[in-house]
Amino acid sequence: MKLTAKIFTAAFLLLCLAPGVATLILGPSAARANEAAPQKPSLAGRDGGLNVDVLSDTADYVNETFAFRQELITLWARFEALFGESAEDGVILGSDGWLFYADELDDFTGARPMTEREVFAAARNLALMSEYAEGLGADFVFTAAPNKSSLYGGHMPDYPRAEGPSDAERLALELERQGVNYVNLFELFGGEGGTLYFEHDSHWTSRGAALAADAINAALGVESAYGEGYEYETRPHTGDLFEMLYPSGTDGETDDAPVALAFTQGEGVRPDSITIDTQSAQEGTLLMFRDSFGELLYPFMAGSWGEARFSRQAAYDLTVAEELSAGAVVVEIVERNLSWLYEQPALFPAPEREADASGAAPGEAALGLEGAADGYHSVAGTVSGEIDVDSPIYIGYNGAWYEALLTEGGFTAVLPGEGGGEYELLWYRGGGAIAAGVYID
Repeated sequence: MKLTAKIFTAAFLLLCLAPGVATLILGPSAARANEAAPQKPSLAGRDGGLNVDVLSDTADYVNETFAFRQELITLWARFEALFGESAEDGVILGSDGWLFYADELDDFTGARPMTEREVFAAARNLALMSEYAEGLGADFVFTAAPNKSSLYGGHMPDYPRAEGPSDAERLALELERQGVNYVNLFELFGGEGGTLYFEHDSHWTSRGAALAADAINAALGVESAYGEGYEYETRPHTGDLFEMLYPSGTDGETDDAPVALAFTQGEGVRPDSITIDTQSAQEGTLLMFRDSFGELLYPFMAGSWGEARFSRQAAYDLTVAEELSAGAVVVEIVERNLSWLYEQPALFPAPEREADASGAAPGEAALGLEGAADGYHSVAGTVSGEIDVDSPIYIGYNGAWYEALLTEGGFTAVLPGEGGGEYELLWYRGGGAIAAGVYID
């Protein structure tokens, strides 16, 4: 009995020591797809003194880098999947091996729909972006990449599906009302018979991206027919969701990736680079703001335009359109992130408006100076009390009125001048004008 206990204890200790010994021999384990590489612990703190958290930092580092970590995570995820459970909070297990991004769930179930004011704010901001681009002589197009679950919800688990129109559908109606050029990929993809998204990835395939490129180009008056066929080679593809769930696994999916699209780009450029500049033998200059869906989309667009810049800036800087003399501006964003249209408003000078605050009822508002550069300054603020769902917000400054971009619970604007002094704000409540004066030192 004593011998058995000793053998068990020795085996247990060896099992505990194995990852540590293996780490010394093989080196630290790499970070998972959805993780940042951990920093090595240091005795020196950021202020140059002693790092009092060095022991906890060391524990965190070891916990995230011990050998065989990815293999053990994968093994556990495979075990959990046997019971229909996902070992990764960010991944939903669907039927027939399909994986879905958990961030889509609120859209799928309708758990947190955008308010009517938020839908208006998103559409109004896009309308102002369109107005600015068109003022520079550029065409403007907005498109939303559908959530995978919006197109292939039949593979989702048995969640209650949202009733009534989705946020994307409500936004589409408001964009039509405000005259924004919108490419509806939901309708386009819904009419296609094939599968245009990866089973193990949250994004569309190259064939899906090709169809999207054709639709965007058509809205801009540019001919392309990638959706009818292009020269490709079948390449292995590791899905982002598969990698999150099974970091040491081998994904068997493939993609029909284009190989003969005629454009050039700088050395060291990656599909996920923040800025990508391309050139081709075609005509026209394109500025396109995109998200991760643009990684497969941008090669098709690049092959259709003489010069193009693809940007992953969180806040769209539309002044770049003037710098590039762009003939077209495109904004692409995935359905699950439509709220970014008012949470991360674009950067460009606010348009002038005709407004009159005389006779307006008094209200209260707050306004702050956010920064100043190149003859402009930016302000941000809020108004107190109720506001009409479709109310714009105007800012009076130095004898002129400007329309602000709408944010989550407030507004922001880029105005001419260094800033400071008297401002007047105007908005609407119950159809009646409300005004407030604000002074910034």
